[in-house]
Amino acid sequence: MAWFRKDKKPLKAGERRDVPGDVFDKCEGCGEILYHERLAENLDVCPHCGFHRRISADRYLELLLDPGTFAEIDADLRSSDPLGFRDLKAYTDRIRAAEARGRNEAVITGSGRLDGIAVALAVMDFSFIGGSMGSVVGEKIARAGRMALERRIPLVVVSASGGARMQEGIYSLMQMAKTASVLAQLHEAGIPFVSILTHPTTGGVTASFAMLGDVNLAEPGALIGFAGPRVIEETIKQELPAGFQRSAFLLEHGMVDRVVDRRELKSTVATLLRHMLGAAEQPA
Repeated sequence: MAWFRKDKKPLKAGERRDVPGDVFDKCEGCGEILYHERLAENLDVCPHCGFHRRISADRYLELLLDPGTFAEIDADLRSSDPLGFRDLKAYTDRIRAAEARGRNEAVITGSGRLDGIAVALAVMDFSFIGGSMGSVVGEKIARAGRMALERRIPLVVVSASGGARMQEGIYSLMQMAKTASVLAQLHEAGIPFVSILTHPTTGGVTASFAMLGDVNLAEPGALIGFAGPRVIEETIKQELPAGFQRSAFLLEHGMVDRVVDRRELKSTVATLLRHMLGAAEQPA
């Protein structure tokens, strides 16, 4: 019966098959090796530990909106260099390099339907200069808010940002007031605003529209805060608790309303919107 036996010989270096680098991914949370396609099907959430990997703005659009319903607005708005900022690299060069990756700015805005509910939507893209908020980002979010006001439909914003864009100085900081004022108008009109905070949401974005939702949702493990831990510790002269800027800690201390698994995000937002809109909600 020798033909049933097979000698077990170790593979030699020349006999090893090359495996493409995009076939497997390593989970940043637990270190488990994951099959890339299966991870993508799971919305880039580790099936072993639940770690949420960062995903693109386009993925959030696909996740939240019903297929074929998204209509983008203000896609032609682009940043300029009002201050002539120059550091190690000119600001205009940074903008052009970011645009070369396929995005015009650090936020996508438009309208669509979320489980049949007409919504205005803004999704930030961290891959564009760290999702930083310059004058164009603030203007696009403000215009999405005004569209929600005019059409009387809910506004949903997905935040992912390092904060205000320092290369635009005061112009960037002014966007905090601009976006907040539009949200105040929505509040006065009784139009729902749901804010979704993803990893990371920091700086001037956290200090403005991201924390002004009628409901503030956060993804598990998301870093959310204004200043960094070192700056805070030096300011208050106290040691900070571990994980104090993570979504679970913020939920425990009342800074966010709920931590939601990405796989349940659409259904959770839809339930909240139907509750806030009430029985009078009709397709717009």
